[in-house]
Amino acid sequence: LGEHDFTSFASPHYTAKTTVRTLYECSVTFDKSSSVITIRVTGSGFLYNMVRIISGTLVEVGLHRIEADAIDSIIESRNRKNAGHTAPPQGLYLDTVFFDEVN
Repeated sequence: LGEHDFTSFASPHYTAKTTVRTLYECSVTFDKSSSVITIRVTGSGFLYNMVRIISGTLVEVGLHRIEADAIDSIIESRNRKNAGHTAPPQGLYLDTVFFDEVN
C-alpha cells in the first residue's frame, strides 16, 4: 500500500508519463462455500495490466511460489520479471470510479 513506482506490475512495453501510483487498499478474501477468491484493489490509477499482475502475484504468494515478504523487493526492483504471472481477464471487472472535484 502507499505510493510506489509500479513498473514491476505493468506490461513490459507499456509507456506512461509516470509509473508511480498510490494503492489505498489491496485485500484478498476466500469464500469456502463457492471456492471464489476475491481480490479488491483501490488506487489513484492503474498501469496497463497492473491489477492482473498484482492478482497473479498474489496467487503465486498463496501457492507459496513467491514469499509474501518479497513484495517490497519486487516493487523496488522495477523489473516485471520479478513479479508473478498476469492473471487472465475473466472475472476481472471495474466496480467503482471515484473522481476528485476540480475547482
